[in-house]
Amino acid sequence: MNELIYKIDQEVEKKSLLKHPFYKMWSNGELSLNQLQGYSLEYFQLVKVVPEMVNNIKLKMQGSILKSIIEESHKEESSHIDPWIRFASSLGVQKQDLLNYVCGENTKNAISSLVELTEDSIDEGICAMYAYELDLPNISRSKIEGLHEFYNMFNDDSTNYFEIHQEADVRHAEVWRSMIKNISDHKHDICFSAAAKSLNAQNLLLDAVYEKYVRPFN
Repeated sequence: MNELIYKIDQEVEKKSLLKHPFYKMWSNGELSLNQLQGYSLEYFQLVKVVPEMVNNIKLKMQGSILKSIIEESHKEESSHIDPWIRFASSLGVQKQDLLNYVCGENTKNAISSLVELTEDSIDEGICAMYAYELDLPNISRSKIEGLHEFYNMFNDDSTNYFEIHQEADVRHAEVWRSMIKNISDHKHDICFSAAAKSLNAQNLLLDAVYEKYVRPFN
């Protein structure tokens, strides 16, 4: 296996969001409806900028078949915003409240960090996105299982977003992985750093949700 891919894969496993206290509570059915609602509001701040992140990378690419694939990914990510709105609605969050929500400072910092990583070099952006999408199929599967088992949520609106990501992010991660294989060895350190920063930002976002919606009530 490519050394850089191996190192990023190990870092994703080490910092997996499934190990975060908030997602552990989700998997154990320990979150209240209010806490799930808060999560839907806070995490939406990332959902709506993922298309921008992908587009930042696409804009740096020269004409190639890979650029057309990334263009398709950009369109696909843009189409994922509505399923999240429907997920939030299934929790009782009104669309207008979701769109008008003002997130906390840690969430802003996490989102800014992720967007900035895709504004740097194309290779850093690719590695940041790979670190973001690699574990999402597993995370999505865990979320669906939790919604079914503990929250009695079986309708399409409540699970469709996560069902989409069970499949889509397998494809997306494979595209990023194929591009990482072509990154020059002398760039490996800075690209690994970008992947690690991506994972730190993702965890910071969940920290923000936990601190705002869970800790005050524990």
